[in-house]
Amino acid sequence: MDYLTIRLPFNVDGGVAKELLSTAWLFRITTHRVLTIAKQQVLPGTKIGWKNAFRGIAYRVIPNRRYADGAIILVMGVYESCRALGIDFRSVELSDWLMFQQSELEYPAKSITLKQNHEFHVTTVRYDGSTGRVVVKPTVPRNYRELLDTVITEHVKYMGRVVITDYGVRNNRLWVHGKVHITIPLDVYYEHMARHRRNAGKLIGGVDVNTDRVNLAIVDEGL
Repeated sequence: MDYLTIRLPFNVDGGVAKELLSTAWLFRITTHRVLTIAKQQVLPGTKIGWKNAFRGIAYRVIPNRRYADGAIILVMGVYESCRALGIDFRSVELSDWLMFQQSELEYPAKSITLKQNHEFHVTTVRYDGSTGRVVVKPTVPRNYRELLDTVITEHVKYMGRVVITDYGVRNNRLWVHGKVHITIPLDVYYEHMARHRRNAGKLIGGVDVNTDRVNLAIVDEGL
């Protein structure tokens, strides 16, 4: 099955920013820890094998099973990409990023949960290992609102990810810019957009008639 990821930007500050930032840093440390150890041993051949081999290590850094598994699956993806491209896995280093994610699709996603009003309730992990729950309200384009509603009403399995794109301090107050990623089956996206997208005069069609065939071209002025 193919999947599509929708990216929804958000801005937060204060306590919510602090909680998201600590979770992202702990997830990054977890990923580096798993990667470092994975380079030193014979690796499993299945997703379950990877989780069984590294979950204890990951969970000691970020005590949330879904985030721990998310870091493991991220490293597993790096390993599989290296094999496919013929790159030495032991030479790979992670780039600079701050994010955290679940490891698989589920409904409802327990740690990054989509709610009825298009907001996300996100489980966070503090530096002392305690957990919390914050609300993130991203900007949702109109054409995605009904799609998110469909995810809830039809119990579509999805995977959540929170990406930190920038952060800083302004007037002694921490702020974070980021994006919530929600990954859904591609066929759900196509079915919804085909059913609900309106022309609004932006689709222009042209017909080229030949003796042996008829060609139809459609141009979207909105693209």
